[in-house]
Amino acid sequence: MNTVRIVALMVVLSALVVLVGGALFGRQGAVMALVLAGVMNFVSYFFSDRMVLAMYGARLVDESQAPELHRIVRSLAERAGVPMPKVAVIPEDAPNAFATGRNPEHAVVAATEGILRICDRDEIEAVLAHEMGHVVNRDILLGAVAATLASALTYLVQMAFWGGFGGGSRDREEGPSPVVAIAALVLAPVAAMLIQAMISRQKEFRADESGARLSGKPLALASALRKLEAASRSIPMHGTPATSHLFIVNPFSGGLARLFSTHPPTEERVARLTQMAHGAIAPA
Repeated sequence: MNTVRIVALMVVLSALVVLVGGALFGRQGAVMALVLAGVMNFVSYFFSDRMVLAMYGARLVDESQAPELHRIVRSLAERAGVPMPKVAVIPEDAPNAFATGRNPEHAVVAATEGILRICDRDEIEAVLAHEMGHVVNRDILLGAVAATLASALTYLVQMAFWGGFGGGSRDREEGPSPVVAIAALVLAPVAAMLIQAMISRQKEFRADESGARLSGKPLALASALRKLEAASRSIPMHGTPATSHLFIVNPFSGGLARLFSTHPPTEERVARLTQMAHGAIAPA
């Protein structure tokens, strides 16, 4: 089903990119946007993991550098029946974690230095099980596509803003209607954020459930989510909100971040995990 979702997301957001390009820059803009969407889909498929790791200065660690982290990830991968992902540590005090890569064979699980300090072993295992849930459910490519095409929309809007819609050099038939251009300028980024938020919220619930079943520790995951949510308000994450959907808890709060949050409310996630624990879930 996630393969269908990925293809559908690529089609919908690529079409939105092309429509916005046409609205802002006319026919040539639509062609330019189509090429841009194609390039960014290609980049997001093959290079999203490297780009995200580089963005946060994450370093890959081997077993000698992080033996306990490797033991936890290897155990979870064996239970999930997927290849052992690469393991990375992010030099950030903000406690958080994410998974990236185009498929289970090319996955990376990353944890910040902050989460390794404030969470106990059971909580870390539960958090990493959540991230392994993303790997098993193939959510990691879905998120990369959403972020990349949303960035393409933002780029088009910025070009339009600084270029005055690019309508002055073309005749009236090919140039965009000012009303349509302004509507695209305002509504396109909002539409992209809403699509990204809806998809991300659904996959967070799925990953919570998968992670709780994989680790057999739903209450440990609930406890970790509470800690991470509280820390996100006081310890800033250095990065871009366009990547917020990657993390287990949104590290960028405040302003419009809550309105277009890529994560469901932590209280709701904790409540669901508590219900799962009361349902006597057997350890994986």
